[in-house]
Amino acid sequence: QSLSSQKRVAWAPSLPIDEVKRVGRAMGGTVNDVVMACAAGSLRRYLSDEGHRVEGVVVRATVPVNLRPLEEAMNLGNRFGLVYLPLPVAHSTAQGRVDAVQKSMKSLKNGAQAMMSYGVLSILGFFPTAIQRMALNFFSSKASAVMTNVPGPTEQVSLMGSKVKRAMFWVPQSGGIGIGISILSYAHKVEFGVVTDTSLVRDPQVLVDGFVAEFEALRQALATGAVQGENSCAV
Repeated sequence: QSLSSQKRVAWAPSLPIDEVKRVGRAMGGTVNDVVMACAAGSLRRYLSDEGHRVEGVVVRATVPVNLRPLEEAMNLGNRFGLVYLPLPVAHSTAQGRVDAVQKSMKSLKNGAQAMMSYGVLSILGFFPTAIQRMALNFFSSKASAVMTNVPGPTEQVSLMGSKVKRAMFWVPQSGGIGIGISILSYAHKVEFGVVTDTSLVRDPQVLVDGFVAEFEALRQALATGAVQGENSCAV
């Protein structure tokens, strides 16, 4: 589907990071696993509500991976590779989605995909613009969304004497990718935002509401001891 020039954004209420960690521990996963699984669940809800088939469906997301060593964290410039994360939209339970995300992320972290893509992108910088554009279109054709998770300061920072209470960013998109999912941890909270091309998803608030509903269902399932059950966060 051709994209338009119109973009819309939406973001969710802040989630306490300790609460997300608690849910993650109960499900045998991390904060990252829970947030990405809830994003997959939101996409499942959206596709189902729009009348699309969800059984057997996998939405592939491009995920930037930081390749800079920790001791070089303050150096200028970007150094990241790209991996393709299959979002488990077909799984009907939250536990199944968390397990699938965790398995995929482990496989990607142990593979060479990020380093290889970094090398290719670095080399492309020496080629003419037309070839760069063709390469970017090739990379973007392999995914339907861009998803990035950025760790921010654990405490509130100040700008000209005023405390910054919340922070949010919008992940850049290229080629034919029309959905961007931004995840940011800041000041003991997790921020979740979505930017969409209106020709693909007219109102990104629907995806944000689905994400919030997914996480709330997880919290309720955890409170009732049913977090491992078939009905937890199911669509």
